[in-house]
Amino acid sequence: MATPDHISLTLARHGLRHTPMRRAVLDVLFSKSFALSSNDIEQALEADSDRITLYRTLRTFEQKGVIHRVLDSSDVIRFAACSVACTEQAHADDHVHFKCSACERTYCLTQVAIPAVQLPGGFRATHRDYLMSGVCQQCHAE
Repeated sequence: MATPDHISLTLARHGLRHTPMRRAVLDVLFSKSFALSSNDIEQALEADSDRITLYRTLRTFEQKGVIHRVLDSSDVIRFAACSVACTEQAHADDHVHFKCSACERTYCLTQVAIPAVQLPGGFRATHRDYLMSGVCQQCHAE
């Protein structure tokens, strides 16, 4: 679980108002070591949470650099908290993602940078994703 101070500092750093939904979503995301779908987040929130407000919150968080989308091999969009260095103007989460074939969780490997790729002439990358798959530490230990 995230501390109330961590949540407050994150919202303040990104110039966002403190609302119950924003605080609840950050609490859910900070409490997990793997990326979550909007459905996963919704299930973790209180039963009377409004789905529209959740989707607006996720969109705002993504635009402001609070969270990032996580690529995995499914068609489900997943989200994870960004690093402290991310802002609305500069997204600094160029790291590898790892999808476990056993538990199906997708992890941000923030300590593993995406390798540099030299593109042929005329190509210009605007976004970089790097997904590895295999068995995570927890599933490997079992």
